[in-house]
Amino acid sequence: MACGTSEEDVVSEYLDQNPQLAQWVDTFRTYCESNKQWAARREFLLRNMEAFPTVEPGVPSSSLDKLLSLSMAWANHVFLGCSYPQAVMDKITEMGEGIVVKDAPMHKTTKDGILSRGKRGATADGDGAVKRSRCGANERGQKSGPRPQAPAEHQPFFNRLYKAVAWKLVSAGGFGPNLDHFEILRSCVESCKETLTSVFVPLKDIAGLPAARTQKEGHVCEIRCRTVYMGTGYGRDEAAARAMASKEALKVFQGRKVTVKICRRRYKGKDVEDLMLLDEQPRNQGFPPALSFPFEAERQEDGSS
Repeated sequence: MACGTSEEDVVSEYLDQNPQLAQWVDTFRTYCESNKQWAARREFLLRNMEAFPTVEPGVPSSSLDKLLSLSMAWANHVFLGCSYPQAVMDKITEMGEGIVVKDAPMHKTTKDGILSRGKRGATADGDGAVKRSRCGANERGQKSGPRPQAPAEHQPFFNRLYKAVAWKLVSAGGFGPNLDHFEILRSCVESCKETLTSVFVPLKDIAGLPAARTQKEGHVCEIRCRTVYMGTGYGRDEAAARAMASKEALKVFQGRKVTVKICRRRYKGKDVEDLMLLDEQPRNQGFPPALSFPFEAERQEDGSS
């Protein structure tokens, strides 16, 4: 291969030689990713597949879900300026080393060191999070929360997902404790051409827990899709936490409809506005604290929240 060939050309040539792999990888492109964004995230996926030996093209697995979530986190950090728990940031920065994104946007963040960490080529601002995809004008970012029109933009997708979940649960015999809740939710989301984002935080790293949760073992998982919060769960390990978060997310689909709303909740000790998927049931208590916040990129043109 001639010297000076770009990494993008190398990836394209590799995929041309492996058409089945190319077709499979392209199923993970989200509806609002630009060609530039998808080319970068696709390279991230291909470069890191070897680190997940159980990942096989066309075969769903927890390893594949984790790789997809990390790829979205990396892309969201690069293109939107999103930030995540430090362990996630360290992981995706390491995984993104060597990927060069031309003219990557620069973002101001409230985290010292994020930009300085990303000074290695493209990885510089490279940390997204799976599930913070936005398109077109959305790439301008938010000052401190989702745009006012975001619920209306996301509602049609979740209407489709509601129908997919309803049919899936009917075929499974109804909602119950013995279901593989994560697999049901994952398959329904993928049938609607999207992917889930799972963010994990060790329980010991979460401040302000009530006395009943002072034990240091275990993990907490937060699940989102298209930046919309769906559920939080706790477990002894990541798989158990994700299963519980999925169960909580599926509970929302038990009503007559689901609605995307902007709600206030806590994130790192502060009140923020977040996108939430809700049912029609009244709530007598607040939401669990957010583990991630996909809206930290500052709006460059409009300072209004």
